[in-house]
Amino acid sequence: MSITPTRRQALLGGAAAAAALASPALLRAQSAQAPVQRNVSSFRTQDWRDHFDTLGIATIVADTSSRALHYWNADASDYRVYPTSIPISEELTKRGYTEIVRKRVGPDWTPTPSMLERNPELHYMPPGPDNPLGTHAMYLSWPAYLIHGTHDTRKIGRPSSDGCIGLYNEMVAELFEIAPVGTQVRII
Repeated sequence: MSITPTRRQALLGGAAAAAALASPALLRAQSAQAPVQRNVSSFRTQDWRDHFDTLGIATIVADTSSRALHYWNADASDYRVYPTSIPISEELTKRGYTEIVRKRVGPDWTPTPSMLERNPELHYMPPGPDNPLGTHAMYLSWPAYLIHGTHDTRKIGRPSSDGCIGLYNEMVAELFEIAPVGTQVRII
């Protein structure tokens, strides 16, 4: 004797019978799927006092191990955390103290000499949907290091950059508005 309801019983017997009929198929379908891989690591809490003596005009701590950017305004009344992409390798990861020295909406992009060495097919890109810097860029005092957006949202939460800290375009636009030139930055 079968304990699985027939299609007719499921249709006539309501939601419980339908769920019983569908459950084995759903379970088989779920177990056949590849495991879900998440691209955002868990954030670690940061305290600006662990990195700076004062907040200055604003403060950013970019944590490459937890793949998060922490922002505080001048009086710590505004604290925000954003998921980021991080450099693809340790040799491309620069850590230490810097600051935002320039900001640009609709940045253009020129590959660095080391990028061209790895991939000679790279070329200058004007602002637009194919530009790797996304919609907004904040240039740091270190040459060729930026906090910028990305049109490729798969990069966030992963080691995927050539040294920069990348954010979703809508999040970098928000940060762009609240982090003035002169914002102190520490990349850890």
